[in-house]
Amino acid sequence: MSASKANKKSEVQSHKHELRTEVQEFKRRRILEQSRELFFAQGYEATTLDTIAAELKVTKPFLYSYFRNKSEILNAICEIGIRSPLAALDAALSTKLPPGEKLRLAIERVTSAVLENHQCIVVYRREEMNLEREEYQILADLKLEFDRKLSSLLVDGAKRGEFTFDDTDFTALAIGGLLTWAALWWRPNGRWTQHDVVMHLIRNVERMVGRKARTAGAN
Repeated sequence: MSASKANKKSEVQSHKHELRTEVQEFKRRRILEQSRELFFAQGYEATTLDTIAAELKVTKPFLYSYFRNKSEILNAICEIGIRSPLAALDAALSTKLPPGEKLRLAIERVTSAVLENHQCIVVYRREEMNLEREEYQILADLKLEFDRKLSSLLVDGAKRGEFTFDDTDFTALAIGGLLTWAALWWRPNGRWTQHDVVMHLIRNVERMVGRKARTAGAN
């Protein structure tokens, strides 16, 4: 076989592998989406694998080809609820903005992530006792990482004279709790839009850290 034919064959095989992976990821995502909705609506313990399979119009063995059991599905859903806000915080912290603007961007992005994944967060808060021990610890560590990173930002802002508050760790915990709390009551078709919630939380957090309100016309 010539080199060109070998390369062509390799490209075809690579393309098939990519397509296979995309299909598998799509199916796994659909299982998580349907399970999340059921856990959110009727609770983890009241939802069986048979119910999930029926809603998806698949067999139970199909579910087992992607997840070992119902507990592993719960683990994955809860991870989304924790990792998404953490990723949003990391994205804001990676910018070169001054602390005040960085905090504002962090609140905007974290709140958006919280609201977009509010069902995952509600499921996590409700079903935390049903998590496997190892998974419980993984998520606890991720929450601590979020708090530490937010605390670091607050310390930086205080050193530069942009923030004024009494206790760094307490303030970081209060901010994190305020943002997560939004997932428990916000609904897509409710009284407040996602933008409304984001703006209200930005103003409240800025008061908490003693940041002066932005003047009219400021970017």
